[in-house]
Amino acid sequence: MKRKILVATTNPGKVAELRAMLDLDIEWAGLSDFPNIQEIDEDGKTFAENARKKALGYAKQTGLWTIADDSGLVVDALAGEPGVKSARFSGAKDKERTLLDHKNMAKVLKLLKAVPEEKRTAIFMCCLCLASPDKVLIETEGKLQGVIAEEETGTNGFGYDPIFFVPGLNKTVAQLTSEEKNAISHRGGAIRKLKPPLEQLLESI
Repeated sequence: MKRKILVATTNPGKVAELRAMLDLDIEWAGLSDFPNIQEIDEDGKTFAENARKKALGYAKQTGLWTIADDSGLVVDALAGEPGVKSARFSGAKDKERTLLDHKNMAKVLKLLKAVPEEKRTAIFMCCLCLASPDKVLIETEGKLQGVIAEEETGTNGFGYDPIFFVPGLNKTVAQLTSEEKNAISHRGGAIRKLKPPLEQLLESI
């Protein structure tokens, strides 16, 4: 019998991404499959804390193993901001906000206006957590190092991708194809680290 695992997101793209990258004999579900589920507050101080809280919270509500992630942008010159506040750095989300969050990017660029290139270093960070209703089963993390560009370039991806420049590729993340992004991204790295221990876990039950 297939193990059913909930991915703690309403974004069908994220569910599809996990399914494709893990490529395991699993029945996948998303939060949209549970219309009455109570949203878990992401009020942790770290990405790992938020991922853990969401995974355990949704697992307890549904009885399913649950994979949750928290990710964001960490800018050295801004003392680690926006960090866990990445999604709402420029205020609460509204209808004008798209997948590419121009308000958040504008705020980061404004704060870094006088900062020289060598001090515009940043990291995209992703923490993943798989939990059962009563305990954390696996935790992984992925990182992508880069530099904050001086302006938005590229239209792919989401969040802060158009201002996150990857020196080794000489492109922003928003200029990459989905395949190129998955190969180097913080989220892709965290998912790849999750696969071996998840395979072992599935074999042991």
